[in-house]
Amino acid sequence: MPVHATDPRPMLRINNVTATGSSPIDQFDRVVVEAPLAISVDQQTLLTTMRTPGHDEELAAGWLLSEANVGAPADIVSIERVGASELQQWGVDDAVDTILAELAPGIEPPKPRAYLTSTSCGICSSDVLNTTPSPKVPLHSDDWSVTPQAAHDLISGMRQQQKMFDLTGSLHAAALASPYHQIQVVREDVGRHNAVDKVFGTALLEGNFPLSDHLLVVSGRVSYEIVAKALSACVAGIIAVSGPTTLAVDLARAHGMVLIGFTRDDRMNVYSGKERVEL
Repeated sequence: MPVHATDPRPMLRINNVTATGSSPIDQFDRVVVEAPLAISVDQQTLLTTMRTPGHDEELAAGWLLSEANVGAPADIVSIERVGASELQQWGVDDAVDTILAELAPGIEPPKPRAYLTSTSCGICSSDVLNTTPSPKVPLHSDDWSVTPQAAHDLISGMRQQQKMFDLTGSLHAAALASPYHQIQVVREDVGRHNAVDKVFGTALLEGNFPLSDHLLVVSGRVSYEIVAKALSACVAGIIAVSGPTTLAVDLARAHGMVLIGFTRDDRMNVYSGKERVEL
């Protein structure tokens, strides 16, 4: 199989897997696909990321939301996925699956990246807080709040829709909940940042934007980047299965965003926005 050829399915059946238990058994296993996706904006490739195939246009739209001054569907003139095999037919030898996007006049695209940045950004907390863009609209209305029961219900509701995780055990998930705490969309991906981008990109392309009074629900830990993406989308809060980083807490508190972590069993930790959590 060529290195850059991408199977469009999110998971594949892998044979000759040895499972150990009371006795070794050779069988098959379902394994999540991890493959490259390039994002090209206005005919310039800006990023190549590893992702699980599926909802690629939404992933790119969500990435542009947090990396460019994109805040409405009209800011993206066109967005289209072109498969690696099709690009190879066009004469591109070293092709990968690619998103071709065109931004509206006046929308400046992000700077190209040679690789994905890590959570160890190498700059201090105060610098990050000062340079993070502020939300375009208020995150929540005056009377908006969330209860512990609603937080646990959202985690449970997201988990029930993690179909690929049930089959592979290898995927992160993100969900978007309405102002009335009902799940609207769930996306899974090998990368937790990608899952969040897919959720926000879906909302953006469907015109459900900005996302004041909405909640982002995530299966993994909450880093600075996750909070920054949530601020770009103007969500009211984040509910997570795992915990946050210190910088994530600082950023959430700086903007009055609700941040709830370790939402498991009958407990949860409120790191930011406790005045809007009905304890």
